[in-house]
Amino acid sequence: MAELAVLLILVGIAWFWLDSLGVRETAIAIAKDFCVKENVQFLDGAVAAASLRLRRDPRGSLTIARTYQFEFTDTGNNRLKGTIIMLGGTLETMHLEPYGFTALADKSGS
Repeated sequence: MAELAVLLILVGIAWFWLDSLGVRETAIAIAKDFCVKENVQFLDGAVAAASLRLRRDPRGSLTIARTYQFEFTDTGNNRLKGTIIMLGGTLETMHLEPYGFTALADKSGS
């Protein structure tokens, strides 16, 4: 019986690891797409896991919420932070540091 318990724990760990890799790849794709659309540069080509917790999805099911952080630049001279919160395998929210203000000020002649 102890062998079965150990096997189930190992299978659970393997499932969690593989699921986390897939969600991380989705978060990277979301960050890259954002950067392409906004004409900013996605730095380091990666996202870093920041937190992991259990939350309820819109249907009320308990789901893993993963928070990832990434960096981007709008001018090439600065590093700005972005945060992606994935609920299960889908994007819940994305937060970004403000960017583009220098370019707007330059265009207005200030």
